[in-house]
Amino acid sequence: MAYNPLRNLGLKVLAVTLAALLWLTVAGEHIVERSLRVPLEFRNIPSGLEIVGDPPATVDVRMRGSSGMLSRLDPGEVIVVLDLRAARSGSRLFHLRNDEVEAPYGVEVAQVVPATLSLELEKTSLRTVPVVPAVEGDPAPGFVVGRITAEPSTVQIEGPESRLNEVAEATTEPLIVSGATGPIIDTVTVGLADSAVRLREAKNAFVTIDVVPAPIERVVTGVPVRLRNLTAGQRASVASETVRVTVRGGKDALDAVGSDGIEAFVDLAGLGPGRYNLRVRTEPAQAFGVVRIDPGVATVVIR
Repeated sequence: MAYNPLRNLGLKVLAVTLAALLWLTVAGEHIVERSLRVPLEFRNIPSGLEIVGDPPATVDVRMRGSSGMLSRLDPGEVIVVLDLRAARSGSRLFHLRNDEVEAPYGVEVAQVVPATLSLELEKTSLRTVPVVPAVEGDPAPGFVVGRITAEPSTVQIEGPESRLNEVAEATTEPLIVSGATGPIIDTVTVGLADSAVRLREAKNAFVTIDVVPAPIERVVTGVPVRLRNLTAGQRASVASETVRVTVRGGKDALDAVGSDGIEAFVDLAGLGPGRYNLRVRTEPAQAFGVVRIDPGVATVVIR
């Protein structure tokens, strides 16, 4: 079949016309430079190393290209990549080279600002710290927060060595005890206040907060002062035969305490005849504690 140069002439003319228009459009655009703030991405960080502090998340890049292309350029299409494959611990300087910028075809990278970046790198360390639940609010009047337990009671945390040493404990989501008259039990998320360190493994804690009746104080009068360890054959007298004892504990326990339920005494062991000012003591009790004894010193005469 003979070649006919006029076949599909209309299409050929249209193609030539479009090509010419495209060339004229591109050729008519000026080559310009424009500065864009673009993301900075760290890649290939060696295992066991961490970047300390707050490295910049973006840098400025001067781009060169046609005005039309740069006007349509989205900052997300350009990324500066810093390869840390050969990084070591310590204060290090890294060059941000033009060839480390990922940009669309047809756009030339003229400059990266800053051209050099300072980073502090540290070894990753591991520690075990206690879990201390966060508690908010106050129990109902007459009640106080008692024992607080968390399961697990400890967690492992990891991060840069210098920051890890500053973390004393892990915390939890707040548990609200406002108006409580009984135990608060909940499962909450464990976290850390310092964002530079992290849990080695995400954890929840089962927390129990005991809310118990507040201890109260009560003054018990007429508590007899007894004489102990008086040497055989001696006689002794005490100027204050009774004392007032202030005790502290739960209301139910204190309601049952009378003057005969408190053992107050002075110890005469090893003392000979004479006049002595001796401290008044009490026997320990499980149901309450002794806050004060009045008078706290008794005058004793031994004959």
